[in-house]
Amino acid sequence: MELVAGGFSGEQFREACAELQQPALAGADWQLLVETSGISIYRLLDQKTGLYEYKVFGVLEDCSPTLLADVYMDLDYRKQWDQNVKELYEQECSGQTVVYWEVKYPFPMSNRDYVYLRQRRDLDMEGRKIHVVLAQSASVPQLVERSGVIRVKQYKQSLAIESDGKKGSKVFMYYFDNPGGQIPSWLINWAAKNGVPNFLKDIARACQNYLKKT
Repeated sequence: MELVAGGFSGEQFREACAELQQPALAGADWQLLVETSGISIYRLLDQKTGLYEYKVFGVLEDCSPTLLADVYMDLDYRKQWDQNVKELYEQECSGQTVVYWEVKYPFPMSNRDYVYLRQRRDLDMEGRKIHVVLAQSASVPQLVERSGVIRVKQYKQSLAIESDGKKGSKVFMYYFDNPGGQIPSWLINWAAKNGVPNFLKDIARACQNYLKKT
């Protein structure tokens, strides 16, 4: 994907908001994969890659929407709580801010890196305050591929957050990436199935620690 002037469209942000109120699971073969700790994860097979797209719905208790959005956006802080991060930073390229992210993979697999466009909007939808973050891989000539690291060229994520009416956050997340290389699709899908719940647990814990350090 080439960088798009102005980033993401308003319609893309509205679609993420809509999933919070009414999950869009009809009309496609979305399958319930797992329910754990108040989180439901659905998957849809991508026929071209043999990999799955994921949708996550649920509540993170004791983590307010604004705090959760702030922690998610704070790349420097993520380097402290996410042990899979090798390198992570923002850079201005062609008038847009892009994110470079290298992820540690276990030996003997090569690390993966991502270059992606990211944008946050805090929206008022008929009185509901919703934080939305969209991310998608981008082609950026200034950030060349590195020897020994495989560039992930298919990556897309949406995150929408609002209050659960108490102290926590109601969350919707869409996720897809194709890490490439010679990793069997079953292993990628297994890692995603386990990795998504673990990520949510980690970011919830990071929110609590973020409060302590501020």
